[in-house]
Amino acid sequence: MALLEMRRINKTFGQVKALDGIDLQLQTGEVLSLCGENGSGKSTLMKILSGVYPSGDYEGEIWLAGERIRARGLRDMEALGVVMIHQELTLVKQLSIQDNLFLGCEPHQHGVLNEARMYQRACQLLQRVHLDIDPDTLVADLGVGQQQLVEIAKALGKEARLLILDEPTAPLTEREAQLLLGLIGELRQQGVSCIFISHKLSEVKAISDLICVIRDGVHIATREARQLSSDDIVTLMVGREIRQLFPREPHAIGDVVLEVGPVTAWDRQRPGVQRVQNVSFSVREGEIVGIAGLVGSGRTELMECLFASYEGRYQCPLRLRGQALQFRDNRQALAQGIVMVPEDRKRHGIVPILGVGDNITLAALPTLRRHGLLCEASETVAINDGIRRLRVKTAAASLPISQLSGGNQQKAILARCLMLHPRILILDEPTRGIDVGAKYEIYKLIYELARQGIAILMVSSELPEVLGISDRVLVMHNGQLKGDLPNDGLTQEAIMGCALRQEEASHAG
Repeated sequence: MALLEMRRINKTFGQVKALDGIDLQLQTGEVLSLCGENGSGKSTLMKILSGVYPSGDYEGEIWLAGERIRARGLRDMEALGVVMIHQELTLVKQLSIQDNLFLGCEPHQHGVLNEARMYQRACQLLQRVHLDIDPDTLVADLGVGQQQLVEIAKALGKEARLLILDEPTAPLTEREAQLLLGLIGELRQQGVSCIFISHKLSEVKAISDLICVIRDGVHIATREARQLSSDDIVTLMVGREIRQLFPREPHAIGDVVLEVGPVTAWDRQRPGVQRVQNVSFSVREGEIVGIAGLVGSGRTELMECLFASYEGRYQCPLRLRGQALQFRDNRQALAQGIVMVPEDRKRHGIVPILGVGDNITLAALPTLRRHGLLCEASETVAINDGIRRLRVKTAAASLPISQLSGGNQQKAILARCLMLHPRILILDEPTRGIDVGAKYEIYKLIYELARQGIAILMVSSELPEVLGISDRVLVMHNGQLKGDLPNDGLTQEAIMGCALRQEEASHAG
């Protein structure tokens, strides 16, 4: 008997059919990866399974261990052992690990909170996820990888027999991701089933027993993982063969357009600590410069200084086409043609309650005014152009952008940036949480912009992406610029070695 069966699942939003007769089956102790482009229906399907959309909000049947389930909400599904861990973690950072583990289900004895029992149980759960840390530690003091493990421990505390993991490794370092994948393997041996959602196909291949692909709300195929190559998965996802993920295209590189530095930035909370230390570099017209380095290396802080959006104290002298500049705020940066796509699109990129169209034109409204009033006809043309050029999948321009997939939100942000006609475009993790097909489209756009003479600075945690797109790579480590390397036969090992060897040399000296 299967642990889980989802039969003929249909879901519509207004006139849009998000899911069309989806079937899914999972055995006890099995790991199934759910693959598909952004907007394919993965999240909608998992929201149905986890109880976010209760029975009555969709058509079809859910069977768990041979029993048909009619859930009224999340609590009903969690009580049955189906727990979803979302991409955006739901921990309360001001509370301790222990308090988070039992939030809403604290053990009591004769009406009194049993703190000794809580502490003992918390230790057991943390040990199960290999997190050797005091349960009284504040969540705010943990790294992102540790917080992810706390989320899994919290799910195990609810006696989870089916874990749904949505992009669990997206914010993690390579080492943290490998530890998490190892933990999923251990849980599988203990009889816990997992549905794993990730755009990192190497992880999908490494951890899965089965791979299920959906496209445009329709089930395309479910196959054993060992039967599919990464190229096979991509072809099933996008409906066409992508022979090369990184479409390297020729583009001319011109004269130096921007000289940066030396840049120094101090930590927001610890004013004596430098997050960026005397970094200087230059960028040429039409050049794509990748910024590589581990999480915490100072990449994002450096880009925020350049865009005048860093919230701490910093110094960032610039020369733009030979003219010395030092911006007080990012409005001055925008006025000079420096535009940035931020790392955290939900916090800094979109206005969730506004429509897709309003988000696209938000920064360019002054250019759409006629005699002091907004020209609605011009705005409509600009919105339609942006949606068409970036292939933003949306039912209507007025749809709240929060209802779009992450990839389509990112495309809308890029459409907004292009309305500002940038000379320098900063892209901080532009493809994080985006499917392979959407990545390919963004890479094509980057090359198109480079051919137009726009200088591009791209931060990415994925070294294959840095190597696949960049003309030159800047290597950051511990706030310092460790290398400025032409991308000619450059390897991942050379990039990491550039930082680590110099660090070892400095320790040896």
